[in-house]
Amino acid sequence: MGRLAVVAVGGNSITKAGQRGTIPEQFANARETARHIAGMIEKGWDVVITHGNGPQVGNILLRAEMASTVLPGLPLDTCGADSQGAMGYMIQQMLGSELAKKGIKRDVVTVVTQVVVDAADPAFKKPAKPIGPFYTREQAEKRQEDDGWDVVEDANRGWRRVVASPIPVRVVEAASIQALLKAGSLVIAVGGGGIPVVEVPDGLKGVEAVIDKDHASRLLANDIGADMLLISTDVEQVALNFGKDDEVRLDRMTVDEAKRYHAEGHFAPGSMGPKVIAGIDFIEGGGKEVLITNPESIGRALDGETGTRIVK
Repeated sequence: MGRLAVVAVGGNSITKAGQRGTIPEQFANARETARHIAGMIEKGWDVVITHGNGPQVGNILLRAEMASTVLPGLPLDTCGADSQGAMGYMIQQMLGSELAKKGIKRDVVTVVTQVVVDAADPAFKKPAKPIGPFYTREQAEKRQEDDGWDVVEDANRGWRRVVASPIPVRVVEAASIQALLKAGSLVIAVGGGGIPVVEVPDGLKGVEAVIDKDHASRLLANDIGADMLLISTDVEQVALNFGKDDEVRLDRMTVDEAKRYHAEGHFAPGSMGPKVIAGIDFIEGGGKEVLITNPESIGRALDGETGTRIVK
């Protein structure tokens, strides 16, 4: 094996803002992302690709809702598994094609991945992650009464279901992912943060929750001894005072600096915050380096020309 990186790709890289999310659109976006990752592999990196699935699971839930009069509903863990399979298929096919263009022969494998969470995690007592379609207040209150949902008004656009977002504890298939890497395969895993499961007396059981993709990617990266956690997002570099007149782009942060900037409120909880915290946790868990950048800048960032690094 060469140097090993876990590359965490956002779900919005596969279904972009303003798109309907058609399958041809998703394949085209997957190819674009795969092209940049193929360049990384050409430089000698072995990779495990993880990905978000927010837009995709939202579509799965909406389809299930619209078909609810003729078909049974889908639990959230099953929706996550569906998205892992479909998105993994797209990414592995497109990455294989991009590697073939470069004359690189490597197997690309998708692992449907379960991630253990603690059934006593406080997040289960305060569900806060919005999922699925929007409802009127009356519709939401009915689902709350009939199905036991937790619901909130979301961004003045309507009411949505909220579920827990517990901390990931263990990647069930981590050893199998390592074995595939040692056999020379490139792996796609922990899609959407993994399928959340809890330990029960007779094994594992899926739960209605959503795991943060960056935190699950960090956990996997530490578990398999990755040299780098590369978090692909929609900005080229992390910035202080993001979007303001005095914005300052960062080339490098130590763990202590990252903690201080986070405490000062520079990284929003719904966007850059989880990425920076995941980076801190990766370094403190034994990782060597974190790199945060957008997909099109991966090559230049690996060469030290852009991106933001978090180091020990």
